[in-house]
Amino acid sequence: MEQHSAILTSPGDDRKFNARTQFICITVAIGGLLFGFDTAVISGAIQLIKTQFQLSTAMEGWLVSSGLVGCIAGVLVTGLLSDRIGRRKTILLAAILFMVSAIGCAFPPGFATLVGARMVGGIGVGMASVISPMLIAEFAPAEKRGRMIAYYQLAITVGILLAYLSNALLITGSEGSFTSEQLSWFFKTETWRPMFLVMAIPSLVFLLMLGRIPESPRWLLAAGKEKQALDILQSIRPAPVAEKEFNEIRRAAGSTDASGIRNKPRRSVFEPAFRLPLLIGIVLAVFQQFSGINAIIYYGPSIFEAAGIDKENGLLFQVIIGAVNLVFTIVAIKWVDKYGRKFLLFTGLTGIVISLVLCGLLFYTGNTQGPLLLVLMLMYIACFAFSLGPVTWIIINEIFPTDIRVTAVTICTMALWIAVWMVGQFFPWLIEHMGPAVTFWIFAGCSLINFFFSRNVVKETKGRTLEEMENVFIAPH
Repeated sequence: MEQHSAILTSPGDDRKFNARTQFICITVAIGGLLFGFDTAVISGAIQLIKTQFQLSTAMEGWLVSSGLVGCIAGVLVTGLLSDRIGRRKTILLAAILFMVSAIGCAFPPGFATLVGARMVGGIGVGMASVISPMLIAEFAPAEKRGRMIAYYQLAITVGILLAYLSNALLITGSEGSFTSEQLSWFFKTETWRPMFLVMAIPSLVFLLMLGRIPESPRWLLAAGKEKQALDILQSIRPAPVAEKEFNEIRRAAGSTDASGIRNKPRRSVFEPAFRLPLLIGIVLAVFQQFSGINAIIYYGPSIFEAAGIDKENGLLFQVIIGAVNLVFTIVAIKWVDKYGRKFLLFTGLTGIVISLVLCGLLFYTGNTQGPLLLVLMLMYIACFAFSLGPVTWIIINEIFPTDIRVTAVTICTMALWIAVWMVGQFFPWLIEHMGPAVTFWIFAGCSLINFFFSRNVVKETKGRTLEEMENVFIAPH
């Protein structure tokens, strides 16, 4: 047995186990790529759809908000599905919904079908936003969990950038000539159709790769399937490490009797002991969105237009913003397990507040024509990308015990999507009635509140196992 353990913990075998875990986490993170693509693709398609279908303001609002309605519905059903049928089957269902949405949005017989297809995609996004980072947290080793959950945020940024790039390429390519009348209709006359259809490609890749990942060992153990849980842990960890982790999870979950029923009573997320982690999760989720990030993504072209930048350059700037988002999310992956979650939050929120205040000042004084506005936008995106973007998802998926994790993460993610809806609803009104300057200053104020909350309430989670978190965050009974 000792010889076997020595072999398993050799550098070569460590690389093998690490590669297996990396594959699982990267595969699951593709759900974030589809989340990001679905969020950003509408920014390039909305004007084309509005022109073709002669949309009223109310209809345009329905088209944009239908995805968010779907997200909220997806979040609501994910907790129930994940506990009943497992994490793996739930994320497989999300992948199927992404595929259906991509095809439905590209070939709708009418506007109502397009809205319905967007809603189906939103359900997939909502499900993925709960289950993808949770699965990564449950598979990743403690010392690498931060960076691996950050893969999810990295995938979101890749999805956003891909949407910007594909939109820009399709719009540019639509000026070309097509010998086929069908191709001319699809790529030139109604360019919004291929914009949506592009999402079918990563959706198919996601679906195929998910076929190779196992079920979460923590879900299996909670369901009383201890042998399967241990087998999966031993496939992604050296044997001694797998057995130690298995015993920690089993102790946290409680033992089972002869019939497989777990002796430890299932706790409610609303018990007083869980108030602190639930407060932290909800506040971080809501104030991530109240920093204004999705306003920049949804309404980037409108912001640049208000600054006097023409449409073509506005699209180019969006691609640049997407690239900066990607690069600095990679920075977060490198730093989060080295410097800790709180350091990234403090540093990033400081930069976010400064950049938003200065952006507001530029609009207030009317000095938006030069490159400074773009520089400040890029500073804002960079600071968000290495702090609020990944760290919010990391902390939300770390701080809850296994028996309440899916319910608690569902509540926090629901709060996040409600905040997304609020920003989407009120941002155009704020721009129109209060002006860009005041709007940016409101986002800066919200980020300042988040800074002080993170400094005084949020606790460091770097390097701790999921089972150890209960001793850090949960109040004693």
